[in-house]
Amino acid sequence: MTSPHRSLIHHADFRRLWVGDALGQLGAQLTGLALPILAVRHLDATEAQMGLLTAAETAAFLVIGLPVGAWVDRMRKRRVLILADLVRAATLAVVVGLALTGHGSMPVLYAGALVISAASVFFDVSHQSYVPGLVGLDHIGEGNAKLQATQSVAMVVGPALGGALLRVISAPAVIAVNAVTYLLSAVAVGRIRQSEVLPPPHTRRPLRTEVAEGLRFVLREPLLRRIVACTGIGNLFSAVSNALVVIYALRVLGLDEAAYGTVLSAGAVGGLIGAAISDRLGRWVGEGRIIPLSAIAFVPGTVLTPLAITLPVPPQLTLIVGGFFFSFSVVVYNVAQVSFRQRLCPPPLLGRMNASVRFLVWGAMPLGGLLGGWLGHVFGVLPTLWIAAGGTALSVLPVLFSPLIRLRELPRPAEATAEL
Repeated sequence: MTSPHRSLIHHADFRRLWVGDALGQLGAQLTGLALPILAVRHLDATEAQMGLLTAAETAAFLVIGLPVGAWVDRMRKRRVLILADLVRAATLAVVVGLALTGHGSMPVLYAGALVISAASVFFDVSHQSYVPGLVGLDHIGEGNAKLQATQSVAMVVGPALGGALLRVISAPAVIAVNAVTYLLSAVAVGRIRQSEVLPPPHTRRPLRTEVAEGLRFVLREPLLRRIVACTGIGNLFSAVSNALVVIYALRVLGLDEAAYGTVLSAGAVGGLIGAAISDRLGRWVGEGRIIPLSAIAFVPGTVLTPLAITLPVPPQLTLIVGGFFFSFSVVVYNVAQVSFRQRLCPPPLLGRMNASVRFLVWGAMPLGGLLGGWLGHVFGVLPTLWIAAGGTALSVLPVLFSPLIRLRELPRPAEATAEL
């Protein structure tokens, strides 16, 4: 464990987790660009098919999100992280192999996205539950900020690198690079030496009881309910937008793959800046107040996306500015609300709490993907993006009109969990 006054840079096991996270995040950004481009450019996907693909990418959070938390609380989390990386690498290898041999199709992409979605549920719940025990409560904010910074760097570098690679190699080859990064991530996490303490077998109760306890903890905490409502509604309408934004950029605005990759990278600089200053910004503005204030900044980013076709400036520039605002606000918001959740929850409940939150907020995303595909098919791409922008604005209300706006310091775990 690191001294409260010493940076996590000096924590060897955190560095290993950090490296693994960086490799996985970078590769995921490559696939995040290449997979929808493969669908739109090479498989001529429709709006409805892109909605299905977006839904498949997060469907597991809705289907298995709750029991995964209870399972993870019974397992060694490092082992789960390694296995999830290996499953994701193998799945991508199969998708690439089928695509390169002429057997690629939308059903293949759906199936691959579903398997990766399931592995990602295990990885993400384990990851968020593993960090507090690895670094200690005093370093949660710093640890989350560093991990979020890694994600932001990957969001800057990954799409630009992916766009450049797509000029010289095929989309399946770019996806293959992601398979390699997942393998390297598994190796890095496998080198962590700090041991984990598992609950004794005699303390384990029926799965249904443990799942219900995690969900009850989330729904019983008033501030946590507000955060879940904001994040869930925001994710729903973000998925509506994500289902169609590649079609919008490539077919409506006329951008090529490299230009679209540049848009994603340049916009993601906002997330990099947000990660760099989120910890200090939270202390300056207030740990509670920063949550609703950062949520307000979601709105300009989503509004600028449909405006890109009408404003008297290059659409690529408008998308970059919108992406900057959105990335900055989302990163600051996520660092603050994830740190709050980790502080509030007792260690034995972390997996179930994180899984319950993921079920509620990420479970909205496959529904949003399906909704976006249907709205795009019925009303068209541009009207659907305006609907998504309006829904994102509504998502801010639960945290804006809440006690969070007046809180400088968030509750500590001892008092909040006394009844557990």
